Amino acid sequence: MKKSILFVAAMVLSTTFAAAQEYVYFGIKGGVNFSTISGDGFSDFNDESARTAYHLGLLAEVPVSDRFSIQPEVLYSAQGFDIIRREDNADIEHQLDYITVPVLAKLYVTNGWSFEAGPQVGFVVNEQIGDGDNDIDFYDEDRKELDMSLGLGTSFKFNNFFLYGRYNAGLTNIYDNTAADAKNSVIQAGIGLLF
Repeated sequence: MKKSILFVAAMVLSTTFAAAQEYVYFGIKGGVNFSTISGDGFSDFNDESARTAYHLGLLAEVPVSDRFSIQPEVLYSAQGFDIIRREDNADIEHQLDYITVPVLAKLYVTNGWSFEAGPQVGFVVNEQIGDGDNDIDFYDEDRKELDMSLGLGTSFKFNNFFLYGRYNAGLTNIYDNTAADAKNSVIQAGIGLLF
């Protein structure tokens, strides 16, 4: 599975770069995630507070014109949601981590400020349940390995650095064989560096 993930990520990045190699900017980015699961029928399992975690990865920006670029990325994104253990009211987390591959259309409205939107595919690479001290590996046979979402965000570039914020709205149910409509919902914010 991990080889398949790396192959897909490499194909997305290499295909995009081939069209405009001399104009491509490469970069790194990272920041905080606030993730939960949204959807009807899921509130009994989810205390509606977000899991606070992180994301980190690589990107490329391929200018198409002065104001428009394509930005493919490959990120490790720690997602999931908080669960309340009702007998002692202690929080535990359902950790659901992905390798995500967004491909964004980026429109600059000023020299440094841009809006971005595009599809994202995610591949589950880690699933655990715990309170941070006693995490155990977990595998839910009804959970899908693949997730599709739509990213909407903005960023501001200054020199080679940029700040960004993005909302990733899940498009597909992350579970099979369940009446609950459970979709990833992730807010991201962070900083990046272009080379």
